[in-house]
Amino acid sequence: MQQYLIHAYDYTDAQALERRMAVRPAHFELMKQLKASDNFILGGAILDDEGKMIGSNAIFQFESREALDAYLAKEPYILGKVWEKIEISPFKVANV
Repeated sequence: MQQYLIHAYDYTDAQALERRMAVRPAHFELMKQLKASDNFILGGAILDDEGKMIGSNAIFQFESREALDAYLAKEPYILGKVWEKIEISPFKVANV
């Protein structure tokens, strides 16, 4: 399995946090499914200095980049216009 690190930064408009909260249950449900299939390794919210969610970091593993792209095509935070900028890097979790 290939591993990927995703840095996703939220839109910064006044409704960005509201959109995030609206689709958060669907996002969590998808993460539970991906965790059960061993595709989701670890993830969480990026916070600003006041503790407000402004993005996400996650580590995934998939058989191919195409499989990762298939997940991204149905990610609620993308479809719901929560994540504005997404950076994807190949990654290797340390085996310690």
